[in-house]
Amino acid sequence: MALDRAKREALIRQYADGPARLRAALAKVPAPALTWRPAPKEWSAHEIVCHCADSETNAYARVRFVVAEKAPTLQGYDQDHWAAVFDYHHLPLEPALAVIDAVRASTAALIRGLPDDAWTRVGHHTESGRYTTEDWLQIYADHLEGHARQIENNIEQWKATQSR
Repeated sequence: MALDRAKREALIRQYADGPARLRAALAKVPAPALTWRPAPKEWSAHEIVCHCADSETNAYARVRFVVAEKAPTLQGYDQDHWAAVFDYHHLPLEPALAVIDAVRASTAALIRGLPDDAWTRVGHHTESGRYTTEDWLQIYADHLEGHARQIENNIEQWKATQSR
């Protein structure tokens, strides 16, 4: 179902506000909790931010391919594998945050200016199938917001372990 203009604009605002929301959540993380994992296969706040930088760079390319290319194929990736291969805990946070800020600012400017017909362009995602520009927006508008909530949940769980 196509998004109406008001819903699309609200999602674009949410998308543009994502980096500030992520930074606000990260600012609340006590230093000892930054690399703490709630469970062995769950990510720390530090890993979440590094994942966001990788994911946002993929998103940056995906929306451009869908809008500019004829029937593009968008490659999925194993985010947990990337976290392990790139050893996220050993990557610095500030460059990851800078990537997120820059990629989001650039893409927010791009999507704000897209004509209506660009929102119905279709590609194929190797994992999820049919993939439109609107699908992309609905996924990525909440991406950083969702990870900000994940960081906040990590903090609460970490605090609970400290009070035992």
